[in-house]
This record gives sequence, structure tokens and C-alpha cells, in this order.
Amino acid sequence: MNIAIIGSGGREHTLAWKISQSPLCDQLYLLSGNAGTSIFAQNVDISTSDFKKVGQFILDKNIDLVVVGPEAPLVEGMKDYFKSDSALSRIQFVGPDQQGAMMEGSKDFAKKFMQKYRIPTAGFKTFTSDTLSEAKAYIQSKEPPIVLKADGLAAGKGVLICKTREEAMTSIESMLVDNMFGKASEKVVIEDFLDGIEVSVFLLTDGSDYVIFPEAKDYKRIRDNDQGPNTGGMGSVSPVNFADKVFMDKVEERIIKPTVEGLKEEGIDYKGFIFLGLINIKGDPFVIEYNVRMGDPESQVVIPRIENDFVKLLSATAQGTLATEKVTFTQDTAVTVVMASAGYPGSYEKGKVMSGFEAATEALVFHAGTKLNDDGEIVTNGGRVLAVTGKGPNLREAIETAYKNVKKITWDGAQFRNDIGQDLLKLEK
Repeated sequence: MNIAIIGSGGREHTLAWKISQSPLCDQLYLLSGNAGTSIFAQNVDISTSDFKKVGQFILDKNIDLVVVGPEAPLVEGMKDYFKSDSALSRIQFVGPDQQGAMMEGSKDFAKKFMQKYRIPTAGFKTFTSDTLSEAKAYIQSKEPPIVLKADGLAAGKGVLICKTREEAMTSIESMLVDNMFGKASEKVVIEDFLDGIEVSVFLLTDGSDYVIFPEAKDYKRIRDNDQGPNTGGMGSVSPVNFADKVFMDKVEERIIKPTVEGLKEEGIDYKGFIFLGLINIKGDPFVIEYNVRMGDPESQVVIPRIENDFVKLLSATAQGTLATEKVTFTQDTAVTVVMASAGYPGSYEKGKVMSGFEAATEALVFHAGTKLNDDGEIVTNGGRVLAVTGKGPNLREAIETAYKNVKKITWDGAQFRNDIGQDLLKLEK
């Protein structure tokens, strides 16, 4: 099969690494890829929002299977574009249609979906600039902390946890009136704060059946001990020791089954990944958010643990035959540490020359924000630059392997957290 992956980050490098191992994969293309994906695939510089160019490339290269990595092309309707074209509609496509992508593209849509299908989540109410006074009255009726979420996509930055009502009042006005997050905050969901420990669960569904991948825990804050501003993710661990069989059975019965059945009931063409951002409250799972793709950096610990031929799983998803597949995964632990540019998640410089890759042989090194310069050197090209994944028979050894290899890769201003997985180690004692 000729396969195209849409995207250019660490998640897409991980998908390319896994897909390239399949005997079913003949030619692999990345639109647009990075310095790391060029090892497994041909990078093609086409904008993922230019559906016409993407579609023509897919036809020109006789692509059999398209796998969409990031959420934006799905929210923009890439699947619908393919379905509307007689030639493209015959190509296997992993990713939901535009309505299904609203599960991530609109917090309000997702919350109402959960409410309708009785999926456990925080209490909420949605407001616009026209209902600002009602929003402020609602805030006054709530006990802090109070959670404010921009309805639309805001690059992972659209969630505010306000410690006081006064802070929430100021923030709701900034979001709805001052366009703090642009178009994304034309609507704002105000949620009750849920106090627990977070975990991410991933599945593939063909719209009727599903397979569940290993769970993971990610680390959002930029600095150790969960200090500093939020990021796209500074590390992750899989498996997660508090997500035992009893908890995961509850996740399947209370969340996964009603989600898949609800999508089917709504008539949504959903053939792709579902990422459940969950919180464990005294052993009970609640949904914080849905995402319509794999996580990043969670992919970098989840996918290396999967033993299946990944192309076979993806093809079955696209063709609606997932009932015949079963996922198996290793009992090893995987730990990913993200290496980021100085200044991230604020402003940062690009083009820093990187070195040490040849020494980091005991871990998997997944590229995110990298590219090759004119001299053929690997240079930084983003905020989150690399994800270094260590594996081991237990959590402690996986942590040691990850950090041992992180310290071998260098560039001017590289930063990373030093405590990924340490909280889970404490739970083992």
C-alpha cells in the first residue's frame, strides 16, 4: 500500500516510525513532515489546509490510505472534501468527518453530546458576548476554582482555571469581549472544577466497533513539579499505575461504549482515533475533553507499546472491519521526555544546530519541531523540538533510559523537565 500521513509533528513521526515497519507499507509520504520523518518517508511540502493540492497529490501518487495526524484539517473538513470527490472517496481515510471533528472543535458540542448520552463530565453552561451578564451571574453562583474554556480550537491554550470569582469575572470578559483567543472564544464554556488525577485513554473506532490502546499520563506545565505555564505537553508515561483493570472497565462501560454508540446514533461518519482526556476522582472516570486524534506526546509512549501491524489496524478502521482485530501490547513501561526551545511556550528562536543524535542509541528519538538546513544539519524549527522515549521492564528503568539519552542531545537553549514519571513512582511506594 502507498500511505500518506498528514502532519509534521512528533505524533506524525511516531506514526511514520510504526507504519514503516509494516510489510503492507510500500511507499510512505508525510505532508509535510520534519527532519526525523525523512528517515522513513518522503516529505512533501504541501499545506494541510490546501485540500485541492492534497487531494491531487494523493491521486497522483496512487495513495491507498490517508492517516490524518492533527485536528485542524479534520475540523476544517478534509474527510468531507474526500467524500465529495468521486476519485478521492474510494481512498481509505482515517479520521472523522467535519461533524465528528466537532467533538474537539467545539467544547460546547462535546459537552452537549456527553449530556445527551449521559457520559460523566463536569457540570457546565455555555455563554456568548450577548449573554455576558448571565455568565457573570453564573460565576457568582459557583464555588472557585472555576474553569473557563474557549469553545473552539486555541492551540491548547484556551483553558483557564480561575482561583477566585474575581479572576473568573475578568477572564470571561477578556475571552468574550476582548477576543483573548480570537474566534475560538466567541463562545465560552464555564465548567465546574474536577479535583482528581488525569489520565488519557486512546481508541480506534470504525463507527461501530473499537479497539482500546494503552493509557498514558502527560505533563502539561513547562517546569518541574507542575510549575509555570501550560504547554502542548512536556512528557508522558504509559502504562499508568492508578488506571487498573477496575478503573479501565468503568471507562469502557461508562464512557467508551456510550461515546461510540452516540456517534453512531447521531449519524456521524467517525472512522478514526478518539483521545479521551479523563480525570480519576476516587476511582471513577469523568471526561475532561475529547480529541479526535492521537495525543502528542502521548503517542510517543503509547504506539511503541503496541505489537500489532499498525497498517492492518488503520486499514480495518477505514474499511469498517475493526471487529476482526484485537490489539496486543507489551508490558514494558515507556517514558517520553520532551526537549523544547528556550523561551517556549512563549516566543523562541528557530534554527539552532542540534547534535548528539548518534549517541542517543538506547532510546527512541521522535522529532517534532525540526528541519534540515541548507548544509544538511538538523536544526530546531518549533517550540517542542524532540520527544525522547525510554523503555524498560519497570517505570524506574524507563525513566533512567529516557533521561540518559536526553542528556546526549544538545543545542543552544534546550530545556526539559527533570521530573517526568516521578509522581507515579511515589504511588508505587
